[in-house]
Amino acid sequence: MAIYLLDTSVIIDALSQKKNRNSLLLDLVERGHTLACCPISVAEIYAGMRSKEEQRTLDLLSSLQFFPISFRIAELAGRLKQIYSRKGRTLSIPGTMIAAVAIDNQLTLLTDNTRDFPMKELHQYPLPQT
Repeated sequence: MAIYLLDTSVIIDALSQKKNRNSLLLDLVERGHTLACCPISVAEIYAGMRSKEEQRTLDLLSSLQFFPISFRIAELAGRLKQIYSRKGRTLSIPGTMIAAVAIDNQLTLLTDNTRDFPMKELHQYPLPQT
């Protein structure tokens, strides 16, 4: 079974009950897969959270497996940003950090923002656009 790293956009959609993301995530879990997050997404979610959403947010995030950012992952993120900058492609540090967590831990990334993640070594789950 696979471990799926949820990008911030997917977590936001699940919390907002948009794009049928809850059904997709539930289906993945029912098929025996694991859902995960990393510190970047947690920080981004809490930065935009309204106080009335706090319990729902905590419930969802605490149900996910958590992958921390190690020195090796931070180094990989910086190198990815550097490599793509030299190719004329501007990537964000948060995006390269999420990609590095997925690459280093051999996770499959679930994201709507595929353009932000051009890395060939990154496995991505094709999300249905609803």
